[in-house]
Amino acid sequence: MTSIDVTVRGAGIFGLSIAWTCVQAGARVRVVDPFGPGMGSSGGLVGALAPHVPENWNAKKQIQLESLLMARSFWAGIEAAGGVSPDYARSGRLQPVQDDRALDLARTRSETARALWQHHATWDLIRAEIAGPWAPVTPSGWLIRDTLSARLSPRRAAAALVAALNARGVDITSDAPDEGQVLHATGWHGLRALSQDLGKAVGAGVKGQSLLLRHDAGDAPQIFAGGLHIVPHHDGTVAIGSTSERDFDDPAGCDAQCDDLHARALAVLPVLRGAEVVERWAGVRPRAKSRAPMLGPWPDRPGHYIANGGFKIGFGMAPRVARIMATLLLERRDIIPDGFRVSDSL
Repeated sequence: MTSIDVTVRGAGIFGLSIAWTCVQAGARVRVVDPFGPGMGSSGGLVGALAPHVPENWNAKKQIQLESLLMARSFWAGIEAAGGVSPDYARSGRLQPVQDDRALDLARTRSETARALWQHHATWDLIRAEIAGPWAPVTPSGWLIRDTLSARLSPRRAAAALVAALNARGVDITSDAPDEGQVLHATGWHGLRALSQDLGKAVGAGVKGQSLLLRHDAGDAPQIFAGGLHIVPHHDGTVAIGSTSERDFDDPAGCDAQCDDLHARALAVLPVLRGAEVVERWAGVRPRAKSRAPMLGPWPDRPGHYIANGGFKIGFGMAPRVARIMATLLLERRDIIPDGFRVSDSL
């Protein structure tokens, strides 16, 4: 009789979250990653947990909503178990409104948010002066403020999951044989391996660069403007990201594109001018062909499963993805939504 019910290969946000949810359900779990926990794209800087716009509703947006609403209790339980804070806060988000057309669209989305998000969160308009010096530049004088967006520190979140798993006696190791059900949450390298195995491209890696500034904004909301995420963190820093590079030679190298992020952020949010740059980071994030996370059985490999492709939304999706995959692994019950199955990328 095997001593392990689930072997999780990959110690990024998906792998660690699924391992934790399986442990919570009583399973015996081992996590295997030759590079260590949070050493891939889950070890980045930004940590924006933000929803898509509340319109043209689909399964992806519904699962994202459910996951964002689960996040507070999910991360609180992890912190309670292991004693390490992920620096989670549902502090909201601000977005500038460029012109009258965008203002009308924002008002329409405010109404659809009331219907789709119900009493859980709001998508409203405020005057920029209400946000004070933290207001991004907005030509119309208006800002969109939503209360669903949250933030965490990716590295602290990984450390919190490791601490919680360790407290439950879970072995996190660089090498071990497969035992029990095997879950592959191996990032962009895993997407490449799966593509080779299936003889068809099902996803790829997209490089992202980001940077960290020394500026204490407290629990101010994150900002999304001009394609930039600007996210205050509990430790007195502000993260800025990120690029999306399909073609790259150096997966971990920072270059002029990172400098451009910095310049754009200062133009969007002048209060950051003069803030010290304390770190620059680059890594490769897994993007599934379907653009939704890729979940489910590995085709023609009985007992092997995939959880991958959480491009830009991995941390936000993690609580719900973990529950979906734990249900499949432990109960053999498929609750994967349409558009998320491995077969949807074939």
